Amino acid sequence: MNIKLKIWRQKNATSKGAFKTYDFDGASPEMSFLEMLDALNNKLINEGENPVAFDHDCREGICGACGMYINGKPHGPIKGITTCHLSMRVFKENETIVVEPWRAKAFPVIKDLMVDRSAFEKIQVAGGFISTNAGSAPDSHAIPVEKEKSDLAFDASICIGCGACVAACKNASAMLFVAARISQFALLPQGRVEATKRVDSMVNKMDELGFGNCTNTGACEAECPKEISMSYIARLNREYYVARLK
Repeated sequence: MNIKLKIWRQKNATSKGAFKTYDFDGASPEMSFLEMLDALNNKLINEGENPVAFDHDCREGICGACGMYINGKPHGPIKGITTCHLSMRVFKENETIVVEPWRAKAFPVIKDLMVDRSAFEKIQVAGGFISTNAGSAPDSHAIPVEKEKSDLAFDASICIGCGACVAACKNASAMLFVAARISQFALLPQGRVEATKRVDSMVNKMDELGFGNCTNTGACEAECPKEISMSYIARLNREYYVARLK
């Protein structure tokens, strides 16, 4: 399988980056996209060139570390999957594939396709938790929760924090990520105790870190590999409004 790869190369956050084109005939339709990059890097190393730096970890669609732009789409052209699950079968013989890192002020480039997403961790530290005494596990159903709310909380909790929502948004907004984190606690009785403090702290930290505002374009939901709904942003706005009134 012959393909042409147009990959963003950048030494570090302060260096000026540029696209570099590679003609590569070592791809196979059976490969995942990351396996194809592995094969490309083996070729580059054997030729004495620096390999392409890219993030990855579990390669099971769980961690989201593998996020990158592929032909203008976060995680590539297939909806509902991460880059590591993207198959080379979706690309054509002799196709030019453009690969670049997330583009957001809050996600500075570390090298090539790797970006620093620690801003998400700082938002999480600001309030994405429940304060409780550690101890033995509580009895099952000790705190009754409506099934509808528990299902919604679970759906919010599957956010993997990959940053595709930020990369897809024209404003580089982190609202879908923050909304998912807020909602997974706000919907449960255990999370109501610190609800006001949580939403205030996390939204303020998001603004402080330089993420843009949400203008409801829907790109975040469209590109989220876990298909998290924009309706959680509405819940975040309600939570924040109530917190401002107190």
